[in-house]
Amino acid sequence: MGKRDELIDMYASDLREKCGMNPDMSLLKKVTIGCGPSIYDADASTVAGSQPGELETVKNNFLIKKLGLSDGPELMAAINSVIDTYGRSERNKYRAVVYYMLTKHFGKEHVYG
Repeated sequence: MGKRDELIDMYASDLREKCGMNPDMSLLKKVTIGCGPSIYDADASTVAGSQPGELETVKNNFLIKKLGLSDGPELMAAINSVIDTYGRSERNKYRAVVYYMLTKHFGKEHVYG
């Protein structure tokens, strides 16, 4: 099993155990691949849920640019909802997991079709 597959298994475990979700493994794999090499970097692979600048980056670079959503208060509300689901006190909020949950939240699975 390659490093990426090990990370996908870890992300699936987080979705099951920390977020109470049964992940769509095909979508999770596509979202993980979409994150590119950032998944291998300790800092870039996680989302700092308590840093407003980081959440703005998620909103602008993922929700608006990648998923094609229009800017509005519902985007930040969705990000905060996902962070709450993951657990604000959870130290490692993996970017691929956050992006997966946001993709599901907005019903944008077809972006990874």
